[in-house]
Parts: sequence; C-alpha cells; structure tokens
Amino acid sequence: MKIRALTGGEMEQALPALARLRIEVFRAYPYLYAGSEGYELDYLHTFSKAPDALIVTATNADNVIVGCATGSALTGHHVEFAEPLVDAGIDLTTMFYFGESVLLPAYRGEGIGHAFFDAREAHALALGYKRACFCAVERPADHPLRPDGYSPLDSFWTARGYKQLAGALSHFDWPETPDGPKIVHRMHYWTRSF
Repeated sequence: MKIRALTGGEMEQALPALARLRIEVFRAYPYLYAGSEGYELDYLHTFSKAPDALIVTATNADNVIVGCATGSALTGHHVEFAEPLVDAGIDLTTMFYFGESVLLPAYRGEGIGHAFFDAREAHALALGYKRACFCAVERPADHPLRPDGYSPLDSFWTARGYKQLAGALSHFDWPETPDGPKIVHRMHYWTRSF
C-alpha cells in the first residue's frame, strides 16, 4: 500500500477517486449518505482551493486509489463547521480541520487509518497549527439501520488523543435515499492539541 500526501495542483488528480469513495463509503452506516458524483466533484473542487488543503491517498498494488483523507484550514472555508468552534472560544487560526477519511472495507485493519491521521497531523504541525478537529455524525444505539456488530470509531480516535468537544455541535443535512429529502444530522466535534 502506498500512502501519499498531495497538495496544490497535485490534488486535482485525486478528486474523481475521492468523489467516488465518498459516495461508496458514506453510503454505509453511520452516514447513510445518498450523494451524487456531480455534487461531490463540485464540493471537492471548492475544497481543493481552501487554504492549506491536503489530500492523503492510499493506493493499492494495482495503483488504484482505495482510500483518501482530507484536511484544510478552517479560516476562509468550512464556515458551517467553524461557527460552533468560535462559540466555544477557539481561535480558528490555530485549528486545522480534518475532513473525510474514507477507505474501502477490504483495506481496513491494516493501519491505513493511522497513516491518514499521521500525515494530516504532520502537515498541520509543519504549517504551525496548534490543534486539529473533525466532526462525526451522531446516531442512536437503537438506530434501525445499525448493522449487527457495528463498532463506532470512538476508541480509535480516543487512542490517538482526540476528545469530544463538550457542548459543540453542528447540524448538517444530506439525503439518505437517492432523490430523497435532505435530513438534518447532528455532528459532534473531536479535537486534539499538538
């Protein structure tokens, strides 16, 4: 498996793969996201122009991108993510935002998730950020679509030093069925100081 950190113009080559991975991986529980490739590409082209943007890719032996993770500054981008952090008294210029981390199921459990965090944390530190954050969707334990044996990633994030930011929540809407209505979802913030 090859892990690469892409910045600037290098990111453009990974955007179509990232769009497809976002749709495929986020279709599953807990996100249940029914997105379109056109929307994803528009969103990702905007993301790629954000200050300090980064895409980390995982490529298999056949040179196919099977996973991606993203990050960027919060200032000048991700306005909807920033407001609850400002309300919590956080200086956005010190905080690096970790966007999605998507990996095909066949490649999980091989340390790629750690490699994604390592690369984004190193990028943030090299640029002088003091902390990082990301959001995760909240689902009730009795959600009807929760798979048997599902294990949330809380223990993985905690082991890497991330903690839920008390009292800070965002709400984002997305469809859970193709052509279905957008549904509001609660998102929790996780943060770590470097």
